Amino acid sequence: MPMRFDHADHVHTVAAHSSAAASSPVAASWRRCLTLHGLSPEEARAPWRLSEAEFRQARYRSSALIEEACGEIDRLFATVGRAGCCLLLTDENGIALERRGAAGDDRDFRGVGLWSGTVWSEASVGTNGIGTALADERAMLILRDQHFLSCNTGLSCTTAPIRDHTGRVAAAIDISTCRNDANEMTMSILSQAVRDAAARIEAGLFRRAFSAARILLVPVDSKAAPALLAIDRDDLVLGATRAARQALGLDDRRIATGVAASDLLREDRADEGRELDDAERAALRRVLTRAGGNVSQAADLLRISRATLYRKMKKLSVN
Repeated sequence: MPMRFDHADHVHTVAAHSSAAASSPVAASWRRCLTLHGLSPEEARAPWRLSEAEFRQARYRSSALIEEACGEIDRLFATVGRAGCCLLLTDENGIALERRGAAGDDRDFRGVGLWSGTVWSEASVGTNGIGTALADERAMLILRDQHFLSCNTGLSCTTAPIRDHTGRVAAAIDISTCRNDANEMTMSILSQAVRDAAARIEAGLFRRAFSAARILLVPVDSKAAPALLAIDRDDLVLGATRAARQALGLDDRRIATGVAASDLLREDRADEGRELDDAERAALRRVLTRAGGNVSQAADLLRISRATLYRKMKKLSVN
């Protein structure tokens, strides 16, 4: 009990100073919990729990996310599950939609509320990996006494947000443990695994949203988040992940207005007047390839005469 009061006093002291909140994401979260959410670190509170009907509705809203993420969650759990870890997939509100945990650890995790249908937002349980990652929109590692509530100081958790095809935070994936021997180095390794899993789920959601488009990988500096563009048959951008938007200066308005991928990527266009010829040449080569080099068959596919096709091939230097 004295330890809980010591932690609560520490939270109150740190959160009272705006300078500490400005320099530390944990202190900033503590301050939000006190001033915005009206929580107290000494109170023993469990996370909010949805009714069965509310939980079913939450899963229905996130059905595409769940379908895309389940395989990745299973693979990640196969790696860390035996180490006393619990995995949660949440929506953008911190609602635990999917959970993975070893049966032998279920009692501990259920006791602290790491269970499907619970809400791990900051408003629900104060500073925690899921809620703070969603609030700050970045990967977060929260070790034991960095939690806001004294009753959660036995937990260590690492979380990464997942963005949808528009670049907005839509979910989070989390690894939590109640083990006393979980140190910062171990959790840092798990943190990288969580970020990698989030990046793969994010890429899968993007490809799902633009299943009929070509997906282009944007060459950017090494980052965990995928930098992807979805482009149509005319080279116009249909969508972009958050990393691609940041790298190329894209937003919803610019995408809706229309922008060519080649312009964004600054592809060399020494002679802009030849773009139509280049496009026609590419089209002819594709059709000839499909026809196995048979000019007569290619002409039929293009619905032009063989003589016309020969003239175009000569003009455009297509062999």
